[in-house]
Amino acid sequence: MDYLVRIAVVLALCAGTAFAQPYPSKPVRVIVPYPSGGIVDLLARAITEKIAAGWGQPILVEGRPGADSNLGTEAAAKSPADGYTWLMTGPAVLSNPSIYSNLPWNPLRDFQGVGVAVWNLNIAVVPATLPVNTLQEFVAYAKARPGQLNFGNPGTGSSNHLSSELFFQVAGIKLVNIGYKGQPPAIPDLINGQLQFKVVALGLAAPHVKSGRLKALAAFSPQRLKQLPDVPTVAEAGYPEAGLVPWYGIYVPSATPKDVVARINNEINRALASPDVQERIEKIGGLPGPMKTPDEIQAMMKSDFERWGKVVHAAGIKPAQ
Repeated sequence: MDYLVRIAVVLALCAGTAFAQPYPSKPVRVIVPYPSGGIVDLLARAITEKIAAGWGQPILVEGRPGADSNLGTEAAAKSPADGYTWLMTGPAVLSNPSIYSNLPWNPLRDFQGVGVAVWNLNIAVVPATLPVNTLQEFVAYAKARPGQLNFGNPGTGSSNHLSSELFFQVAGIKLVNIGYKGQPPAIPDLINGQLQFKVVALGLAAPHVKSGRLKALAAFSPQRLKQLPDVPTVAEAGYPEAGLVPWYGIYVPSATPKDVVARINNEINRALASPDVQERIEKIGGLPGPMKTPDEIQAMMKSDFERWGKVVHAAGIKPAQ
């Protein structure tokens, strides 16, 4: 009996030692619910590679696209709440519950924000041949041609889609929604004039604006862009209510221990403060996110969940077919 007791004590001590291992003690997985090689994937790598170098543990970025980002988001929501699975995504995590009525996850219930990775900098562009030079001129042009102008939508509920719809609502115009699988396929149609308007990621649009093939009318950003300093912000262009800037966040399951949440949040903020990470993010076309605590991120999530929900319902956005 003494022998069995000693064995039990040894096993208990071993278990306690294993449980007490500092976080992280194994590789971390980051689910990106968009295609590998896309903007979100690149942003995730810029941040996580910096963190991994300090931790001495790999952080593996895994693309899980599909169903307007819902597949990867669901996988993250169902993962163990131990800090070893993160989700990096855009505003779709906050807007999709208003678009899809049967999602098995809810962002405010199932996720805890641990980092505001980046402000997603988009710009409103039109073909160079369109006879407008300002956002107000475009609004007047669209109002004179109801139902005749097309806009490119790279994905239902994407930041580009939501920013477009919010602007249309504020400006009081209607454009025909032309769907694409991502942003790049729409660029040639925009340049050729088959599309008359598109909200495009800065990194994709800037080369075409500088070459003169597209006109930039306004930036969806908190201030003017270093890459295109002559382009006014949406607020400066006369539509401040349309100036809600989408952001990409990093999330973990809501039941993740608070000390692990705090550790991840601290490391993300440390990475975002690094000049080399900031440079990588800016080259991709983003603006490094502000240093936010988990509670502050939760408040941002709640505010944007309500705001984007109103945009979705006002626009009558339905699931992609």
